[in-house]
Amino acid sequence: MNTELPNIRHLSINELEEYFQNIGEKKFRVKQVHEWLWQKHAHHFDDMTNLSKDLRAKLAQTFTLPALKVDTVQYSEDGTIKSRFRTHDNHLVEGVLIPTDERKTACVSSQIGCSLSCKFCATGYMDRKRNLTYDEIYDQVVLINKESEEKFNKKLSNIVFMGMGEPLLNYGNVMKAIERISAEDGLFMSPRRITVSTAGVAKAIRKLGDDQVRFKLALSLHAANDAKRNEIMPINETNNIKVLIEALNYFYKQTGNEITFEYILFKDFNDSQKDAEELVKIYRQVPADLVNIIEYNPIDAFKFTKPDEEGIMNFMKFLESNRVNARLRRSRGKDIDAACGQLANKG
Repeated sequence: MNTELPNIRHLSINELEEYFQNIGEKKFRVKQVHEWLWQKHAHHFDDMTNLSKDLRAKLAQTFTLPALKVDTVQYSEDGTIKSRFRTHDNHLVEGVLIPTDERKTACVSSQIGCSLSCKFCATGYMDRKRNLTYDEIYDQVVLINKESEEKFNKKLSNIVFMGMGEPLLNYGNVMKAIERISAEDGLFMSPRRITVSTAGVAKAIRKLGDDQVRFKLALSLHAANDAKRNEIMPINETNNIKVLIEALNYFYKQTGNEITFEYILFKDFNDSQKDAEELVKIYRQVPADLVNIIEYNPIDAFKFTKPDEEGIMNFMKFLESNRVNARLRRSRGKDIDAACGQLANKG
C-alpha cells in the first residue's frame, strides 16, 4: 500500500466535495463514497460498485483506504470472543466481544501497547507503538459488531474503551471515533451506551467536561489511598486521588454524565476493611453512580493474587452496608486471556 497517499477516511465532507468538484464529478458522488466508507464499510475502492470503474481507479490512484483486518479469533467457554486485528502497517491490537443475555458489549483498544505501566495490566508491560487512528478504532467496532450478528444474531448494544491503551492519551482520535460511531451517517449508536475508561488523566477529564461529551466515564481507581495507588499505578504520582476527585466533580458539573469507579481486588493489598472504608470516603466525594468491584485476572509479570470468595463477599457487604452502589463484576474470557487486564497480543 502506498502510504504517501492520503487516507480517504481522514477527509471531511467538505474536502471530499472539493475533490469531486475538482475532477468534474457530480455532487451526489460525495454521499455515495461517504456511505461506502462509514456505513457500508468498504475496505477497497473496487467494493464501491455504484461508481464507474474509471472513478474507482482514479480514487485508488489518489487515496489509500487502510482498514483493520481480523488476524486471529479465540472463543472462550463462556461465550466471550477475542479478536486480534492487524493494522495496515503490521501492528497487532486486540478487541473483545462480551455477550450476556441482556447486552452485547464491544471492548475496544485505543493504542497499540500502552505507556502507563500499570503493574496489574498485561498491556502495561508492552511498549506503546503508536496511537490508533479514529478509523482504526471505528473498524474494531464494525468487526466486533459483525461477530455479534453472526454468532448471536444481535447487534452490539454497548461499547467500552477498556482495551489496550489509555484512551485519554489518544484524545483526538477517541473523540472522533465516538463521533463517527454515534453519527447518523455512521453507526448511529447512542453515546449513552459508550463508556470511556481512564487510569486517571485529570487534565483530559476536565477537557471532557469542557467538550460537553455525552458518553459515560469510568475511573480505574484500584486503590483508595495515594501510597498504594502509586505502587501499582505510576500515573498517580502526577494525578493523585485529590486531583482526580476535583476533575471528576468538574466533569460531572459540566455534563451530568454517569461516572463509575473500577476497583480490582488484590489479596492482602487493597481488600481489607480499612481499604473499604477509604473507598467509601472517595465514593462520597464524587457523584458516582456505581463502583465495579472486579475479580483480578492473574498475569505472569505481577505477584498479586485474587482474594478468596469469603474475602470478596466481606468487602462487598461492607460497601453495601455503607450505601455504596457496588456491583461485583465476574471475569469473562479468562481462558483465552481476554479478561480485564489480560490483553497482550498473545493470541
